[in-house]
Amino acid sequence: MKITSDSETLAENKVLILYVLSNVNKPITSDALYSIVTSAIDLNYFYFQQFLLDLLEVKYIVKYKKEAQDVYEITESGKNTLDLTLDILPGIIKLKVDTNFKTNMESFENQESVIAEYTPKSENEYEIECKIVENGEIVFEIKTYAYSREQAQNIVDNWKRNAIKLYPEMLHILTN
Repeated sequence: MKITSDSETLAENKVLILYVLSNVNKPITSDALYSIVTSAIDLNYFYFQQFLLDLLEVKYIVKYKKEAQDVYEITESGKNTLDLTLDILPGIIKLKVDTNFKTNMESFENQESVIAEYTPKSENEYEIECKIVENGEIVFEIKTYAYSREQAQNIVDNWKRNAIKLYPEMLHILTN
């Protein structure tokens, strides 16, 4: 699809994003949203990002930080617009979204349960946060520091790969 394609296709893609956000009915990351949208249509990531920016600009969606991640949510104005424009979205696309929706959401909720990131504090100091989130609640969180970008990245990668093993071990150490 070209970004300069007919305006009906561009509007259809924006309505699709609003439709997904309306069905999610909670804040969702860009990656999770993109995955759900692309389960229904073939859409270039860069065009998708442009559509998000367009929807943010007209205030049909909002973006904010939640648990150290950017998340998107539909606004009242976006819901009203969706109600007025939903009929331009082909039924087959709605069916694909609805069919794949539950599977995609479960997959992303499981992925988002292990969170790790680092933030530079100075040239040689990085703050690292590692978390486990279940049902939107932080059940375990640890913060530490690293003194190189490589060390910070190693800690983040290790947590993401091994949190399932590390978490029970840490609880055992802390309770004994």
